[in-house]
Amino acid sequence: MKVTIKKTQNPTILKFEFPDFITQNESFEFKNIDEAQNSPLAQKLFYLPFVKTVYISGNFIAIERFSIVDWEDVKEAVADQIVEFISNGGKIFSESISNLTNKVVTIYGETTPNPATLKFVTNKKLVTVAAEYKSIEETTTSPLANELFQFPFVKEVFIDENYISITKNELGTWDEFGTEMRVFIKQYIDNGGVVLDESLYSNHIKQEKQQIKNFENLDTTSQQIINILEEYVKPAVAADGGNILFDSYDSNEKRIKVILQGSCNGCPSSTFTLKNGIENMLKNMLNDDAIIVEALNS
Repeated sequence: MKVTIKKTQNPTILKFEFPDFITQNESFEFKNIDEAQNSPLAQKLFYLPFVKTVYISGNFIAIERFSIVDWEDVKEAVADQIVEFISNGGKIFSESISNLTNKVVTIYGETTPNPATLKFVTNKKLVTVAAEYKSIEETTTSPLANELFQFPFVKEVFIDENYISITKNELGTWDEFGTEMRVFIKQYIDNGGVVLDESLYSNHIKQEKQQIKNFENLDTTSQQIINILEEYVKPAVAADGGNILFDSYDSNEKRIKVILQGSCNGCPSSTFTLKNGIENMLKNMLNDDAIIVEALNS
C-alpha cells in the first residue's frame, strides 16, 4: 500500500492520501487522543508530540501539526508510520463509523495545478451531482454559487461531492482571499444554507451530459471511453478540484471530445495532461494509436 503526501493551502495541515476510500461519505475530526478512542490509527498518531488535529475523510487522513516541527522534517516518517500500522493489521476505526459522533463541518483550502483555482474541501457531502457556474446569471440552481459571485474576485465556481473549486480573476491573489473565502463557506454551511437545488439542476443541460442518459444507445467504443473516464480519469482530476465529461466520439477521425470543468478548465498544465496522460491512456486501453483527444470549452 502506498500513501501519497499532499500539501494544502494551510501550511500546518498535510494530507496523506490512500489509493482507496477509507470512509463512505463521512468525515471525522479528532482534537485529542480521548476523542479518538474509536479510531486506533488516530490514537496512534496522537502519540506523536506535534500532532494537533486528525481529520479522516474520503480517501485521506489530514493532520494538523503544532509549530514545534516543520512538515518537511517529519512528513515521510508519518507516512511510513501510517503504512506500517495498516500493513500490520491496524484498524482505522474500531467500530462502525456510523456510531461515531465526531462529525463536524470543517473546511480547508487546497491548492490545485491551476494557480487561479483554489479547492475548498469540507468533511460534509455537499451534493450528489457536479455543478459548474461561469457567471452569476447561471446560478439559479445554486444559492451558494450566487453568494460566492457577490465577491468581486470570483470568476467561476465548480461544486462536486465534498468540495467547491473557485477560480478567481485578476483582482488579487489567493493569499489575500483564501482565508476570507474559507470562513464564508464554513459559516454558510453551518447556518444551513442551500448549496445546490438538485431538483432544479436535474434538467440543466450540463447535468444531462453528465448522466449520459442515452448510454445504452451509444456505440461500443463510446461506452468504453465513458467507462475509462469514469473509473480512471475522474477520480484523479477530482483530487485536483476538477472534472471531465465525455462529449462525443467520431469513429472516422478517431477523435474524442471532452469537457473540462473546475480547476481543469483553463489550467496551464491541462493541455499536457490531456495529451500525455488521458490521450495516451485511452490509446493503450482501447488499443488504438490513432485516438485523438480534444478538450472543448465548457
